Amino acid sequence: FKRIGAIAKSVGAIHVADISHIAGLIVAKQHPSPFPYADVVMMTTHKTMRGPRGAIILSKGQELAEKIDKAIMPGLQGGPHNNQTAGIARMLELIQEPSFTRYVSQVIKNAKTLSTELKRYGFNLVSGGTDNHLLLIDLKNKSLSGAQAEKLLESAGIIANRNSVPGDDKPFNPTGIRMGTPALTSRGMKEKEMKSVARFIHHLVDLKEPAEFTNKEVKELTNRFPLPYK
Repeated sequence: FKRIGAIAKSVGAIHVADISHIAGLIVAKQHPSPFPYADVVMMTTHKTMRGPRGAIILSKGQELAEKIDKAIMPGLQGGPHNNQTAGIARMLELIQEPSFTRYVSQVIKNAKTLSTELKRYGFNLVSGGTDNHLLLIDLKNKSLSGAQAEKLLESAGIIANRNSVPGDDKPFNPTGIRMGTPALTSRGMKEKEMKSVARFIHHLVDLKEPAEFTNKEVKELTNRFPLPYK
């Protein structure tokens, strides 16, 4: 962020940082921060922040703030949803608690463990692993497209999304999938459970185990770690 900010400043450009995925990691001081280098910082309030679906835009100076406000309301945004605003306010309170930092730390540990285990089963991870909450998996060596893997995993109760990886030339038919660990971590799962998740994926993709068999194991695992809210 510091280097990009310096480049933007040198050419008179506005430096905009989209930290939607890593906002929670930045709050917990587990990732470099765009402050004070960026002119505008925008983020979603779900994903690693664990709030309701929504967004926050922060900016430097009154001039930029007025331009952003004018563009959003009434240009892009309709009536406000007060329940959502209240949810974001509660989220902003919760992320200041020590438990949030512990949660983010476990998210990263879980992602690293899942990454290591998948590599042990022969999956190729883009960049060789992960330093945050996300994994990007190249499936070329598995003779499976991203769409096929997405559908196969979902049929067993494992959610991932198709995603382009280096070398892809068809963005609508990529050969990769992306998955993350925030939701599993929020349920209380740790490294031991990540090894189980990797095994489930291996059984589906490599061993061609029927989805209903893996789905039974997935349900047994999630039943031990119910959702943390009702």
